Amino acid sequence: MPAQLETVPVLQGTLDMLILKTLAWGPKHGFGVLRHIEQVTGEKLHVEEGALYPALHRMHRRGWLEAEWGLSENNRRARYYRLSGAGEAALREQVRDWGRMVRVISLVLEGSPA
Repeated sequence: MPAQLETVPVLQGTLDMLILKTLAWGPKHGFGVLRHIEQVTGEKLHVEEGALYPALHRMHRRGWLEAEWGLSENNRRARYYRLSGAGEAALREQVRDWGRMVRVISLVLEGSPA
């Protein structure tokens, strides 16, 4: 039987990238972003609402996201976010930086003692 993975915290500095990637699939309201991340990771990655909404607002202020009000699936008023051109560029940059970081850290983890 495969071992069950525990829920892991979002690594510092990765939340923006996860949100941007989620919104690259299409507009979502805040709770929709949160649920998408949890579903894609099989409920292993949990994003706190207290971190999500400030991140959405910060990225909106930076011009990475556009926002408009709409109705959620539950017929409630919700703010829907989508990537702007600047957000698409920020996502490409963050994914590139993440890939470089993973490769460099792997050198240390897979390396041998000096």
